[in-house]
Amino acid sequence: MTETTVSADGATALGAAGPEAAEASRLPFSVIFAFSAPRIAFGLMMTLFMTYLMKFCTDVLLIAPAAMGILFLIARIWDGISDPLAGFLSDRTRSRYGRRRSWMFAASVPMGVTMFMLWSPPAAITGTLLIVWVGLCYLAYETAQTAYLIPHGGLGAELTQDYDDRTRLFGLSHIIGYVGMAIGLVSLYLMTIAEDKRSFASGLSLAGGISVAVVVFWATLKLPERKDYQGRGSDNIFRAGGDVFRNPHSRLLLTIFAIESFGSASLAILGPYVSDYVAHEPSAIAWMYGAYLAPQVIFAPIFMQLARRFGKKQLWLVAMVLTAFGYLGLFMITEETKFMLIVGPALVGIGASCGAIVAPSIMADIIDYDEYLTGERKEGTYLAVWNLVRKFSSALPAMMTGFALTWLGFEPNVEQSEVVKFTMRALFGLMPAACYGIGTLLFLRFRLNKEEHAAVIRELEARKAARGQTT
Repeated sequence: MTETTVSADGATALGAAGPEAAEASRLPFSVIFAFSAPRIAFGLMMTLFMTYLMKFCTDVLLIAPAAMGILFLIARIWDGISDPLAGFLSDRTRSRYGRRRSWMFAASVPMGVTMFMLWSPPAAITGTLLIVWVGLCYLAYETAQTAYLIPHGGLGAELTQDYDDRTRLFGLSHIIGYVGMAIGLVSLYLMTIAEDKRSFASGLSLAGGISVAVVVFWATLKLPERKDYQGRGSDNIFRAGGDVFRNPHSRLLLTIFAIESFGSASLAILGPYVSDYVAHEPSAIAWMYGAYLAPQVIFAPIFMQLARRFGKKQLWLVAMVLTAFGYLGLFMITEETKFMLIVGPALVGIGASCGAIVAPSIMADIIDYDEYLTGERKEGTYLAVWNLVRKFSSALPAMMTGFALTWLGFEPNVEQSEVVKFTMRALFGLMPAACYGIGTLLFLRFRLNKEEHAAVIRELEARKAARGQTT
């Protein structure tokens, strides 16, 4: 029997012979659809959350941008507690419904209810009380969403250990999920042209909340879950979180996720402001996000094949470079260069399509490497830490936008100064482009490839056989 070793920095030395791990069978489409279906319902409302919540609160509810920036900051601080806790507890949960599915069932209704409440504050509430209502509802929704998304993401990493089938799982999930994003895009357009945006948001959030609750509950019923992973999480939340940072592959990916999340959030949050106040085409926001979303569906099948042929790392590196150029295009948007409202988002969308497929697949590989190091299955903890980094990074554009616009004298629904317009464009395009350039250079150091992952799986299978375990 030949030894398989993995070095401290993550490089793998493969023996010349030895037992081959049994290759995981391809997941049936029914399982992939059950895993992906909630993204259809989420896509409807998340499009509005990401692209219009800030503007809805400042321009419709008339909450000061700085106040919204503070609310986003408070929400991220709360995430710093709730995300790791949900990940750690779901890793250690023992239930006849599964360590992931029990959490997903419990979160379904609260998500729908709090989603409706956030977008439907009573008309009689104004001033400070309105800010408190929005803040509490936002925190409640984020908590319920965490209780669902962390276990759901962990379950996705458990469904298969096959290096390429993971790309297929997350690629098809990405495509299915964009059905909801397309519906959300139509809703966004209708929101921008609605005379009574407050009433429209209330009706839409009611439909979205019901859809999320129903679809999440149904999909959770249909998903399988591995019994042999129950109770195999860490017994110490601080050590579990520390393992995420001690894992060399994970540390690098945390940086990349922070950069990606910052860029995508800038596009979502500032898009309505740039199309309205810079390009003076407020209804063009729907076309802009259409240019961003369409390539993600069109190129997804292509990236699934290219990842298998050229490798996940190489493909993602090329996509990062393309994304950086796309954001530079967004910085160039003026009233005379409105065409960049389409060109820039299209380039960014192509890059985002690759990241959405490759990133979760790589994440699952890294979690296998953690099991090699620790003997534990901590999908929830890993997803919690990664999501926390993403949430903080995605909140930065909102906070920066809120404080910068307030400081520079932004007034809603009027012509803005050239300084305000330039600041919008810089936060919208220039800063994310610089971040992606740095991220590309950092990701060159990533080393967990297909061969190294195969060695890890062989060792894990050998350990399981020695224990006499079955899935």
